[in-house]
Amino acid sequence: MGLEGSRREALVVVTLCLVWYAVSSASNVVGKLVLTDFPYPMTVTMVQLLSIVVYSPPAFAVCGIRRQTEFPRRYYWRVLVPLAFAKFFTTVCSQISIWKVPISYAHTVKATTPLWTAALARLLFGERQTAGVQAALVLIALGVAVASATELHFDSLGLVAALASAALLSLQHLYSKRVMRDTGVHHLRLLQVLSRLALALFLPLWAWRDGAALLAAGGVRGAAPLLAADGALAWLQAVAAFSVLSRVSPLAYAVASAAKRAAVVGASLLLLRNPAPPLNLAGMALAAAGVLAYNRAKLRPRAAPPPPLLPV
Repeated sequence: MGLEGSRREALVVVTLCLVWYAVSSASNVVGKLVLTDFPYPMTVTMVQLLSIVVYSPPAFAVCGIRRQTEFPRRYYWRVLVPLAFAKFFTTVCSQISIWKVPISYAHTVKATTPLWTAALARLLFGERQTAGVQAALVLIALGVAVASATELHFDSLGLVAALASAALLSLQHLYSKRVMRDTGVHHLRLLQVLSRLALALFLPLWAWRDGAALLAAGGVRGAAPLLAADGALAWLQAVAAFSVLSRVSPLAYAVASAAKRAAVVGASLLLLRNPAPPLNLAGMALAAAGVLAYNRAKLRPRAAPPPPLLPV
């Protein structure tokens, strides 16, 4: 790729990131409004998955995206089905976290993604981290601890859900990147496949958990417009996120994701006006600084051999 091509690619990535940040901020704010009056996080998750499945085919046709890759049946069960499970539970946990605690705090806790990534690397293939990375991880943990101790609307379920979402998200990104590399599947086709699988697998669970309750309550009623908006925004956010992930390395994606969290936190504080004491803001800033230090430390040992691939 020549200089002109590199500049064009960089401009595309920057534009995608800005769209991702704006749509993600809007999605989180709308999601919070939905869950405040409609406390059914699993239903919100199913609407988001359904939106991806419904909106994707016409968008693919308009954009001329290549046809879906044919996966071997064994690959479905060994890789795609576990990824669909991870996608569903990541989304559910994310919805529970923004339902139970302020968006700013939920995303501060989700900044622990590097901690989970490092733990998975250690657990799966014994990778040891450098002193710089370890110091950054301590900084992240300290920032989240300060934010948790000073959060005015702290909720233990919200904390656990945000931590689970961060852990599952790190695993999901690693495996999604591998699927794209190994099969050549278009990133948006992969998003559609995973959403369709997750929707089919968990429809019985939704019917048992929320279906009867909603039927007794008379359906979604006034929440329908916000639910529809939330689903559309979730689709746009997922498209932007997968588009960035397909164009950059996992580490560069982690940097972009950290910046996205800062944008979402800022937007939520500005639009929802959640009270945040100075120490709470300091904890958020400390966690964000830890993520940036982690990304910087991971960039340094580029001469070292790459870690082995995750087992499938």
